[in-house]
Amino acid sequence: AAMRSRAEVDATLQTAKLKPAELLPVVHCLSFGPQPGGGECCLLQLEPGLCAELEAGHSLVIRGEKDEHAVLCSKDKTYDMKIADTSNMLLFVPGCKTAEELNADPASCNIIHSQIAGFSKNYWELRRCRPKLKKLRKLLMEDPYDGPDHQKDQTSTFSKYTTEDLLSLIQASEEEILHQLQVIDACKIEGYWRILDFDYEMKLLNHVTQLIDSESWPLSKVPLCACLEELGSLEPREMIEHILLSYGRKYVDAGEVFFEMREDKICRAIAQMLLQNAVKFNLSEFEEVWQQSVPEGMTTRLDQLQGLALVDKSSRPETIFLLKVEDLPEDNQERFNSLFGIREKWTEVDITPYIQDLCAEKQTVGALLTKYARSSMLNGVKVYNSRRPIS
Repeated sequence: AAMRSRAEVDATLQTAKLKPAELLPVVHCLSFGPQPGGGECCLLQLEPGLCAELEAGHSLVIRGEKDEHAVLCSKDKTYDMKIADTSNMLLFVPGCKTAEELNADPASCNIIHSQIAGFSKNYWELRRCRPKLKKLRKLLMEDPYDGPDHQKDQTSTFSKYTTEDLLSLIQASEEEILHQLQVIDACKIEGYWRILDFDYEMKLLNHVTQLIDSESWPLSKVPLCACLEELGSLEPREMIEHILLSYGRKYVDAGEVFFEMREDKICRAIAQMLLQNAVKFNLSEFEEVWQQSVPEGMTTRLDQLQGLALVDKSSRPETIFLLKVEDLPEDNQERFNSLFGIREKWTEVDITPYIQDLCAEKQTVGALLTKYARSSMLNGVKVYNSRRPIS
């Protein structure tokens, strides 16, 4: 394109009926380069916090396999990526000066000839989302660890996963993944993350609780050294320590490491062991057997089973059955469909443990129920049912 002269610019202003006195004295004359590479550029809109992370030299990572919707992760947060179209075409002009910059520099040249390097009609918009962590448990459950001597572990054909593997497969930030590994009680064995087979976990827990009982230790002060010493001949020492970390709170007293056993978690695990072999269990019978099965000095309560088991108050006699929140779908609508397939009407108290994890930042269970369920009164109690027919 030929360079425009000042006279041509003035003539254009006159045609457009614009008064030069009301405009900045500097004029940008834009021309397209030989090949505007708009297709090669992607625009990403960042919130100030993410922008500061990039400027500080940190990385942002796009994660997802071919069949997954891409997410962008910082060190500790996950964002959905969506394309937003704009009604105005966006032009990329290297060295472009804004009106503010031109005002600050009165010596600016009268006409600036700029070449457009590219253009775009859309940009990527980021929305903070829940990390997609369900897959993490699914991958580790392909090959649960059931002890050092187990023949299956020697010949296993399943993949094993390092931290790097999980970072490339799971759509979540590094901090969210490491936190979730803690939540699901995963442990590192020979450099790979593993989940213990439930029966093996119960066997280890049983060794520890029996030792506590035989030594008459208080549940709030279980010594690590003595446990390793006594049980090291039965199971690997690192497995004994892992089970203490999973079911206890570690602390140091007078230079020695102790664990305060977590009553609620131990009672919950024993309930799972009792319930997993029965489709439904008579509630009063279950409560009796459960209390007899937990270590001396521990008290069982039904609220220890939130998100693990559900009581059916409508059956006579009342029953209880296993329903684990981690077995339900991760997608909001699919989760509600699944729950309304199990039970047509739910009270808020019963459904809350099964939808609590779906709440986004600053979102309440009530807001989720308003969006995905319909409320009604049943015998003076507010209940929720599906907004759509369940097939």
